[in-house]
Amino acid sequence: MSIITRMRKQNAVYWSAPVPDGYGSYTYTDAVEIDCRWEEKQELYIDPLGVEKLSRAVVYVDRDVDLGGMLYLGEIADIDSSGIDPIDLGAFEIKQFAKLPNIRATEFLRQVWL
Repeated sequence: MSIITRMRKQNAVYWSAPVPDGYGSYTYTDAVEIDCRWEEKQELYIDPLGVEKLSRAVVYVDRDVDLGGMLYLGEIADIDSSGIDPIDLGAFEIKQFAKLPNIRATEFLRQVWL
């Protein structure tokens, strides 16, 4: 098992970016549980428009995620994920995502700024 895999000992709930529902609101996909390492720290990052911002947390995740998606530290079993708005739950919006391959390009370190 690689160090990238071993470092992700926490769980998070992930919703991909919302889509318009046709009535002026947005809907999220079903929540999925992912492995992560959640670090509550402020870190400077550059948003997609090139503006320097300060994060609330930095999270290392086990898969690619969407900008605008939502992350909640915890497990699906902790929440009633059917039809819930992640914002009401206290989830954070994914503001930036980066992916870096290991030396052999066999695995990626995926980093998210909230």
